[in-house]
Amino acid sequence: MKQIWILSACLALAGCMSAAKHAQQLGSTQDRALTLGVVQKQIKVGMAQAEVAAALGSPNIVTGDGQNHETWIYDKIASEASYSQDGGSVSANASGSGNFAGFPDSGAVSGNVGGSYSRSAGAASLTQRTLTVVIKFSATSTVESVSYNSTRF
Repeated sequence: MKQIWILSACLALAGCMSAAKHAQQLGSTQDRALTLGVVQKQIKVGMAQAEVAAALGSPNIVTGDGQNHETWIYDKIASEASYSQDGGSVSANASGSGNFAGFPDSGAVSGNVGGSYSRSAGAASLTQRTLTVVIKFSATSTVESVSYNSTRF
């Protein structure tokens, strides 16, 4: 009976995850369309406005100056909240009775053996990111300069 209880406990514990494992499985925001990596990789000085729009989409703000130069501003904020939880428990009871060493007059020996185990683990994550990209165009509507600011907290 004792071996069954130990085997049950081992099987139940094998299915439990620690909080660190849950943290690794939390979702990420890597699949967002506008990222700092996309800006750094795809936007280059001399690109046409149509190419920038194809790579990044429509800007949040478009401004112009007196010299017919446009400035496009992309301002993105992303918030992500994730929670993961896991739990498990094991409980076993065994009982028995019998004569001590097989002697009939020794009196009956009986008893109950029981135990239980419970465990839970979880992880929570709240992340906020901001990305501001400022693209200035020349009078010929090509990229003149690119600047950006990225934060994660």
